[in-house]
Amino acid sequence: MRFTDLARGLTAAICLAAFGGPLSALELEDQKFYPGTSDTIIKVISTGDLDVFEPFIQQFQTENPTIGVDYYVTSSAELHHAIKGGAVFDVAMSSAMDLQFQLANDGAAQAYSSQVTDALPVWAGWRNQVFAFTAEPAVAVISRDLFAGLDRPTTRQELITLLRQSPEKFENTIGTYDVRTSGLGYLFATQEARNSDTYWRLSELMGTRGTALYCCSAQMIDDVAAGRLTLAYNVLGSYAAERIARDDRLEILELEDYATVMLRTALIPVTATETEGAGLFLDRLLQEGMRETSSVWALPPLGAADTPEARAYGPIRLGPALLVYLDKLNRDAFLRAWSDAVVQP
Repeated sequence: MRFTDLARGLTAAICLAAFGGPLSALELEDQKFYPGTSDTIIKVISTGDLDVFEPFIQQFQTENPTIGVDYYVTSSAELHHAIKGGAVFDVAMSSAMDLQFQLANDGAAQAYSSQVTDALPVWAGWRNQVFAFTAEPAVAVISRDLFAGLDRPTTRQELITLLRQSPEKFENTIGTYDVRTSGLGYLFATQEARNSDTYWRLSELMGTRGTALYCCSAQMIDDVAAGRLTLAYNVLGSYAAERIARDDRLEILELEDYATVMLRTALIPVTATETEGAGLFLDRLLQEGMRETSSVWALPPLGAADTPEARAYGPIRLGPALLVYLDKLNRDAFLRAWSDAVVQP
């Protein structure tokens, strides 16, 4: 088994006593401060890559020039532990919507309402505490060169057949999330296993091919582009589409049987100190999420959940059902089954 343990930029355990609460250290992947014209600073913790969110932050500051933004990038698991541990942030944005829901359920999010939140679709919010602002499918990304000569599968069953018939093409060249450490990967895996009868067959087959395990979509996409992977499974479609727009070595594999659609969500932690600025930031996020016209931001709006592909399965719903696989016994059982299937000797 080949394992990949990459991090975006230089990842280190950075002591951040200013966060307050019992947590004094947080493992970051990136951080950047965007000064405003006053002393008001909102602290944002996010799983979103800086290059993806920077256009939005700059647009927000064009409209709110007095507000500085201190933006921290970390994993979904680290974000969850930080907010649960009482770290002081004003906005928390995560791709792991189940962990976000759990934070709200455990009392770590404060309520917020405005005309913008009131305009959200009912399925895109939970009790004025958790708010969805994108709808992003999980997709498979392939290397055009390494896939040369192969028919493009259009369903998971056809992908299973291809992996069986052409083992030499996929030996040690498949990548997917390490669901033991990736919150988003765990969310995608549990939801797909719950709703699809092909998930475990595909996982076992990927395990026999020596699948490489990753923390993040960006690293999988990088390795497909570099020719180290033939196929990356369950990467974020928004990241893939943005990269493909400038890199013709990549292609999204159009699987038509269903799409697992994640809702990227935001909340205001109970520890927030700049709640007014946090509300403005959240409102602007949600306005982007409900947009119907083009934007400087590459992330797809909530309307992406209404496509025919998304309706075939997603989006994953905000609600108590998200807690099922976060129960320790259920999580341990799922991870044992997943390890037996994918992490093969």
